[in-house]
Amino acid sequence: MNTDLYRSFFRAFSNPTRLKILALLRQYPQSVSQICEHLSLEQSRVSHNLRCLSRCGFVEVRPNGKERIYALDDENIMPILKSIDKHIERYRVRLVECGVIR
Repeated sequence: MNTDLYRSFFRAFSNPTRLKILALLRQYPQSVSQICEHLSLEQSRVSHNLRCLSRCGFVEVRPNGKERIYALDDENIMPILKSIDKHIERYRVRLVECGVIR
């Protein structure tokens, strides 16, 4: 097991801005301007984090005229997110009460 790669993978998830973007893209694919509007964030910050998510394989980008539309990788990332959701639901109290990660 390459722990450096695991750390990089989870670092992508641990950033608050990227988490908000992922949560938003779970609803439906969106452009940078839509994401900025929904999250009340500046375009440079959103673009920077989308670039990371795209390079790491979490989101897919497709052109739509002059816009670029961002969507979650349904085949690979959505199953991971759903698995995390199940874990969070099952261990919610333990996660909240864990003094080590707080």
